[in-house]
Amino acid sequence: MREWQRYLPAAILGVGCLLLTAGNTQQVRMPLAAPLASLPTQIEGYNSIDREISKAEQQVAGMSSYVFRAFGDSLVRFSVYVGYYDKQVQGKTIHSPKNCLPGAGWETVAATEEFIDGPTGPTPVNRYMLVNKGEKAVVYYWYQGRGRVESNEYRVKLQLLRDSALRGRTEEALVRVVVPVFGTEDEAVALARRVSVRLLPEVYRVLPA
Repeated sequence: MREWQRYLPAAILGVGCLLLTAGNTQQVRMPLAAPLASLPTQIEGYNSIDREISKAEQQVAGMSSYVFRAFGDSLVRFSVYVGYYDKQVQGKTIHSPKNCLPGAGWETVAATEEFIDGPTGPTPVNRYMLVNKGEKAVVYYWYQGRGRVESNEYRVKLQLLRDSALRGRTEEALVRVVVPVFGTEDEAVALARRVSVRLLPEVYRVLPA
């Protein structure tokens, strides 16, 4: 770990306190420009089925809107989840997948940040390799909203505090792509990248300007 990274958590808390005490901007609830249901229902030649998240899980996650789709025919080749928060306040913020996935029985064996092609150029996303009782999956996820895409949780928090204080806007989406490894890991990674590249501009389309 680099020396400056050791001080990031404390720095975020300090900046947060400064912004929250300096800014009196009222938080604005931002509606979507288009329903999440309008996101692609066919990707990479695979049709999809919408899946429901239980009311209890929705209450814990706190999103204001979501779409969860499984793509494939007799076999799920990949899934796409987009959870949107029209306004984030204490107790109702995005939960990081890296904290949620271990609780579901998945173990992280590799994690990295990488860049994929986005509408404005190279875009940072998180890539995880997970295992669970002999099964493997590749996960790509990122945070998208208020005109930017971010992968690093520390930077996400800093940007959230700044935009909350200065703009009164905290809307954001968590985008997650999960690809089970049926063949080689490289094949799963390549599919996850292609799906993510397809999703980036589509998610921008439905988010507030």
